[in-house]
Amino acid sequence: MSGADPRRFLYSALDPDEAKRLTARHLSGHDDGELYLQYSLSESFGFDDGRLKTADYHSASGFGLRGVSGEMTAFSHANEISAAAIDRAAATLQLLDSAKGQPSAPPLRTNQAMYGGDDPLALIPFAKKVALCQEIDAAARARDPRVAQVSVSLSGSWSVIEIVRADGFVATDVRPLVRLNVSIVAKQGNRRETGSFGMGGRYLYDRLFEPATWNRAIDEALAQALVNLESVAAPAGEMQVVLGPGWPGILLHEAIGHGLEGDFNRKKTSAFSGRIGERVGAPGVTVIDEGAIGERRGSLTIDDEGTPTGRTVLIEDGILKGYLQDRLNARLMNMAPTGNGRRESFAHAPMPRMTNTFMLGGRDDPAELITRVKDGIYAKSFGGGQVDITSGKFVFSCTEAYRIEGGKIGPPIKGATLIGDGPTVLTRVKGIGNDMALDEGIGVCGKGGQSVPAGVGQPTLLIDGITVGGTAA
Repeated sequence: MSGADPRRFLYSALDPDEAKRLTARHLSGHDDGELYLQYSLSESFGFDDGRLKTADYHSASGFGLRGVSGEMTAFSHANEISAAAIDRAAATLQLLDSAKGQPSAPPLRTNQAMYGGDDPLALIPFAKKVALCQEIDAAARARDPRVAQVSVSLSGSWSVIEIVRADGFVATDVRPLVRLNVSIVAKQGNRRETGSFGMGGRYLYDRLFEPATWNRAIDEALAQALVNLESVAAPAGEMQVVLGPGWPGILLHEAIGHGLEGDFNRKKTSAFSGRIGERVGAPGVTVIDEGAIGERRGSLTIDDEGTPTGRTVLIEDGILKGYLQDRLNARLMNMAPTGNGRRESFAHAPMPRMTNTFMLGGRDDPAELITRVKDGIYAKSFGGGQVDITSGKFVFSCTEAYRIEGGKIGPPIKGATLIGDGPTVLTRVKGIGNDMALDEGIGVCGKGGQSVPAGVGQPTLLIDGITVGGTAA
């Protein structure tokens, strides 16, 4: 696929020069906006109970046409990329007032290339993908006699997007994405417990097909299931909590990251509104959003408005430094776009969204942090959670956690939930490990009815007090 121009999927019924002319005709006279063209392929395989249960394949193409004047946005879309469809969609723009000032300048250009142009779906045959799922299933069942059930999911997507503006700016991006998940149910006596592990990123399938890669997924999922077989009821009450590195950064993403997005702060509905320059976290707490990390799930060469992604410092040593911005909110707040204007597809308008959001590591030895806790829990991995974005209040369930007693890791616990609010948790960080890690590449972020891939990360953290919802009598 890399030898051919992927733009051909966007322009089978429309000429690129005509797309420029149409965009200039319909969007001139507005503050901002773009024609967003997209072609996408996606597939998924679900292997369960020793056989292939689902196999889905989907292709889509279309455009979104957006005009912006002041705070108003007019947006329309269609799954047909043609001049006639774009002309019909432009009728929506008549609802907008004319621009009050100069049109917004186009995004900066970038020379970065976050990934190649190859389509991961086409490079490996269907039968080989099914065979991989079978091989993982068989290997997992052979690992331990307590393995009662194995579920394997493999998925990939490939998307070509192009952004055309009225000022003649054109930017193109080609985006691969793959993911592998293994879930294992272990049984001992009458007790059954689950462990799972997933990985992925913006690269090709071949990495997931390496035996060392998928065997690690089996090992991690099985280890978690066997640990949970030994788990005891979780304690309850407010206590010290140590969060493990990597994926537990999902708590940071949900409870803090969303509150740092520009739209909530422009509308003053975030706990962080109007607080730039103020202390919002404990000393040592530095939170970054970086969309330009190679091959990461949340990375993009450009965002969905054409702005290059980069590194945005949100909180530095506990002080609030900035927000995540798309073009509209940045303009209205007199700030610079940060490359965080994202959309699920051509059928959605962009909004400020996270890419890869993480807390930087500190100087503490992770093992030493455990010794500081006399009575608490160590949360190694999270499952589902609920968050109120504007307040940062959260409830997260732990999929793998341990009791800490007398400064030592104790038995695994079952049914622990963490309850609190992000802004308060930031101020209660008492120890920051030197082991910052990004997650394995499985994150999906939801906001405003749109889902986008995202990355998270953090070092081991000692939090002075979080409410733990437990199951102990």
